[in-house]
Amino acid sequence: MSGLVLRAVAAGYSGRTAVSSVSFDMPAGSWLAVIGPNGAGKSTLLKAIAGLVPSTGEIRLDGVATAALPARARARAIGYAPQTPLIPDGLTVTDYVLLGRTPHLGALAREGARDLAIVAQVLARLDLDALAGRALRTLSGGERQRAVLARVLAQQAGLLLLDEPTTGLDIGHAQALLELVDRLRAEDGATVVTTLHDLTLAAQYADRLLLLDNGAPVAVGTPEQVLRQEIVARHYAAEVEVLTTARGHRVVVPTRPAS
Repeated sequence: MSGLVLRAVAAGYSGRTAVSSVSFDMPAGSWLAVIGPNGAGKSTLLKAIAGLVPSTGEIRLDGVATAALPARARARAIGYAPQTPLIPDGLTVTDYVLLGRTPHLGALAREGARDLAIVAQVLARLDLDALAGRALRTLSGGERQRAVLARVLAQQAGLLLLDEPTTGLDIGHAQALLELVDRLRAEDGATVVTTLHDLTLAAQYADRLLLLDNGAPVAVGTPEQVLRQEIVARHYAAEVEVLTTARGHRVVVPTRPAS
């Protein structure tokens, strides 16, 4: 289990700051959804936590500054799935998921029996074992998203960073994937940070939300605290209603402007 702390984190590309002044505390085993309009800096923030873009400020995992971790140690501790993952040609599902074991291998080492056993276990948990020998490029969108998640889980990292994991999925497959992430979080005690465009799904699965706009945090807290009509309308420049379901979940509904 890995607790995550950010203090005044800023990050960007080629001298341009894309996100700044981000601070939060995440207990181990919790789920934070980073939300915000297009271009708000959500993906950049995840890349900064993963150590993939230069950043300033403080990022600590289990009390240790991630900047002080060697690259291999960081890859063992942090599993990252980009919004548009690179899908190499010619790989089977098993080959692809085995890439998640790379941080645990020596410089010239090949996968051993333990690595293969871990991959087989992950494939079974994600209901992918029947597709193990299939070419990755022949999978449906939902199957491919599960394969990407399997690669991350094969790392056995305590912190999972998932950038728009439901991209391209219909509502049923998106819900099934997030249910799977939540179940794995409960079973493994992993800490989860996702970016999500769907505010209703974010409200139903995440413990806390962080709303970014123009690269800066504008609200952080529970879904009830962050997903308020005036906040969503202002930062998304949208006409919306925020409702509450019978189970107490927030639902964000777009509405046409009054004529």
